[in-house]
Amino acid sequence: MDIWIVKKIILLSFLLKGVCCRDFNVSLPEKIQALNGSCVIVKCRFDIKESYDKDLTERAAGVWYKDKHDTSSSVVFNSSASMQNSFIKGNITGKLKDKDCTTVFYDIRSIHSGQYFFRIEGEGGLKWTFTKSNTSVVVIETLENPRVLLYEDKQELHNQQEVLEGRSVSLRCSAETLCSSSPATLTWSSTARIPHSESSKLQDLIVSDLNFTAAPRHNRVTFICSISYQLQDNNKTAHSSITLHVQYAPRISNSSSCNSTNVTVCFCEVDGNPSPVVEWHLSGRPVSNSSNTFISEERLSNTSLRSFISLHQSLTHTNTLLCFSKNTRGNATQILQLTPFSQDRGVHSFSVLIGVAVGVSLIMMCIIIYCVRKERCRCLQTKQEDTTGVITTDGAVQLENKTEYANYIILPPELTTIHPQESLHYASVEFKNIKQESKEMKEKSSLTTDYAVINYSGGVTETESSVGGNQPSIAPSTVMTYQKDSNIPD
Repeated sequence: MDIWIVKKIILLSFLLKGVCCRDFNVSLPEKIQALNGSCVIVKCRFDIKESYDKDLTERAAGVWYKDKHDTSSSVVFNSSASMQNSFIKGNITGKLKDKDCTTVFYDIRSIHSGQYFFRIEGEGGLKWTFTKSNTSVVVIETLENPRVLLYEDKQELHNQQEVLEGRSVSLRCSAETLCSSSPATLTWSSTARIPHSESSKLQDLIVSDLNFTAAPRHNRVTFICSISYQLQDNNKTAHSSITLHVQYAPRISNSSSCNSTNVTVCFCEVDGNPSPVVEWHLSGRPVSNSSNTFISEERLSNTSLRSFISLHQSLTHTNTLLCFSKNTRGNATQILQLTPFSQDRGVHSFSVLIGVAVGVSLIMMCIIIYCVRKERCRCLQTKQEDTTGVITTDGAVQLENKTEYANYIILPPELTTIHPQESLHYASVEFKNIKQESKEMKEKSSLTTDYAVINYSGGVTETESSVGGNQPSIAPSTVMTYQKDSNIPD
């Protein structure tokens, strides 16, 4: 017989033996983590000998032992008993008739940690404890952090966080689905704007994907994935983060410019990752430090810098100053306009200063002239007012707060000819509406005769004062005498 046929017969016999000769067996997870205060799902499937299939009915019960499996005191859950009488509250969600023993335990606490064994109890003689397999339940106080993976163009990047500008980037956050009253939620947060995320569930995992196109604004941005569980007592949250590094070609800022005085100073501000280098080209040739040029750099950040170049006046005859920047991702150039320094600038500035000084001087002169004219007008007005004088004889006593006035007019010379032989003429003037004087004034005014001189074409005579004493010669032609009128009341 062919040896190949013999091998097939032997293999088939083993397969038939495995199908026809079933034994008691159970499939349990080796280890299950449960969050304190939450629930735990124990996935379970079992098998029995074919001779007991008739005893596995809808009335079959499932029993769980903790740590030990040979004593009744180790029973922590029995599906046929009341839940209130169980050490741990739970429910067998699978159908035992279909050999599915999946069980949910509620309100897990730290005292529930241990080794769990399953037992099936059916009709007839079906009573079997699966001692060869068990599951370990571990109650934890804090959540395990979710796992974050980085993908570039759908390829997972291991042990690196660098991507290229313009590439399609995916951040995947995943965590185990622990049992809780409400499903766990995954959320993204970041210092930058978060793109739209997509969540899904893969077997025992909850997954959230963040998809976007890498750009310079994503460089050194930290993305945080958070998982939250709503428990009976409180909420539990865990976080994981990843900092993205985006590589991009240099970019020259539009603020780069030149400032010309007696020395022209230009600066070029560049940003790129990896950090770029800057070169200066004048008239198509690279420029380095020399007696006519000075180049320096200022580091602004890990990816950006500002380069300065100082050019002597003799080098500013050309306007083709080029800023050239490069890194491993590319390069960039920008032409800076040079404005040649002109010596006329100093002369022009001096002329402006002179013009300003002259203008200020003219304004001051106008102000002074205006003030002088205003003062002259005021003085002329004062002189006109001063044509009214006070005439008081030597013997009169000056009265407080009272002054007597006489008006006089200076006649033209042709009307003031002195005729010494013409006699003196007197005129009496009466003042009817004079206010009442004090007693002292009346006494002293009685001793006084006041004169006023009026010139006219006649001659001049001497005048006398009633007080006594000769008065100096004057040239009036008319003298007005004021005497007290007895009709004026005191």
